[in-house]
Amino acid sequence: MEFGTRQVTLGGLERAHLQQRMAEAGVQLNDYAKVLLAHEIFERIAPVRMLNLVSRTVQQLGLDAGATLPEIFDRAISSGLGLCPAITGPYLRLEFLDQAASRDSLTISSAALGDEGFPRGFYLRVVEGAVWLRGYRCDDTHGFALADTFVFQDR
Repeated sequence: MEFGTRQVTLGGLERAHLQQRMAEAGVQLNDYAKVLLAHEIFERIAPVRMLNLVSRTVQQLGLDAGATLPEIFDRAISSGLGLCPAITGPYLRLEFLDQAASRDSLTISSAALGDEGFPRGFYLRVVEGAVWLRGYRCDDTHGFALADTFVFQDR
């Protein structure tokens, strides 16, 4: 999946305006994304800042047998990459509307906002021409495949 390195503007929008911009752009949301967007972190307006983001597959991180989220995050951090702020998903989705359709997705690497019953985070995907921001759930034992792609903060 072609992502490369991207500079993304984060913050500056209240939840209602962020959701309005996504609706105007035709971004589809699954139920988990809606739950994440209802989290209190989106109640306050985050200060505007620029982030440099980079994508890496599990294999590019040197995890040749697949890996769990803790293993993926630990390897990325030890390689000089950082986790993204939890609010990154919607802002990246708005700036990456030209994502190519694919069976693959881009998972935003961020800390969990709740327990295992709460959606774990966001991922971006285009399905049959529809641009999606989706939330997902998994526990710390879920295995990700070598080709699964994650977005990190490039420090």
